[in-house]
Amino acid sequence: MREIKWGIIGCGDVTEIKSGPAFNKVKNSSLIAVMRRDGEKAKDYAIRHRVPRWYNEAAKLINDKEVNAIYIATPPSSHETYTVAALQAGKPVYVEKPMTVNSVSALRMTQAANETNIKMCVAHYRRAQPYFKKIKQLIDDKVIGGIQFANLNFYKKLLSKEELELPGNKWRVNAGVSGGGLFHDLAPHQLDLMYYFFGPVEHTKGIAINQSGIYNTDDVVAGNILFKNDVIFNGLWCFNTGKENEKDICEIVGSEGSISFSIFGEQKILLTKNGKVEIIAFTPPQHVQQPMIEKVVEYFLDEGINPCSGEDGVEVMKLLDSFTIK
Repeated sequence: MREIKWGIIGCGDVTEIKSGPAFNKVKNSSLIAVMRRDGEKAKDYAIRHRVPRWYNEAAKLINDKEVNAIYIATPPSSHETYTVAALQAGKPVYVEKPMTVNSVSALRMTQAANETNIKMCVAHYRRAQPYFKKIKQLIDDKVIGGIQFANLNFYKKLLSKEELELPGNKWRVNAGVSGGGLFHDLAPHQLDLMYYFFGPVEHTKGIAINQSGIYNTDDVVAGNILFKNDVIFNGLWCFNTGKENEKDICEIVGSEGSISFSIFGEQKILLTKNGKVEIIAFTPPQHVQQPMIEKVVEYFLDEGINPCSGEDGVEVMKLLDSFTIK
């Protein structure tokens, strides 16, 4: 295989800017087919993005002889079905986050990849961006000494009934489709970074409640992690606050200083040490998944390691489950 020729299953909003265009901007990579159950929307996407072929059935895209890798960007409830089908067809898979609806499903997907001996990567793409790689470097280089704990506070305003009816929101608060609401949609990014920064997990516990009653999934989640290196993580997610209380901040505290940063907001690291604050700023990539897609292409071409394995994805799904399953 000299070039990765991608097919996308689920060419919705996430693929418009975040990922889709990047497949044609990465070396030895091209996007040649897309699929969406609504054929007219698939055709429209293909025309706008200059993709040669479009389909309204996943099986037709998977069985396209020219397509040799599959990007799955549908809602989580269908990730396992499409991943297994692609793997059984002998085609490596890049699957969106959250990997699926729960850790049991994630384990089955990983087992399928191992049994077929076909490659699979999970789209925890933040770990490939320069901004987050810099944070990991600061941790690994012990710039703030030995890490003691990390605190994450993420608060978002309560969505109105009108906002909840929008197609891009409606499925996210349907546990049968998303796996568990807005926490399951956004927290995988944050929890994967903690796993990426601190490594294997020793113990977890959490609390999840539906406080507002506006929809049927949890809107407040609290969780604690003890990593095997004795780092403690505390996280609080609230999706029913007022606009004035919105917050997106993670602080990592070490024996000699601290690192503060936003995960979804401005890419600016505040490094505090010896009473001084240094600001390290980054410009986000135009296509936020492009750095990760570069690594995935290298891995699929046997030119690099897996940037985020199925096993990694399983660990993140276990964290989600441990915080929310009652």
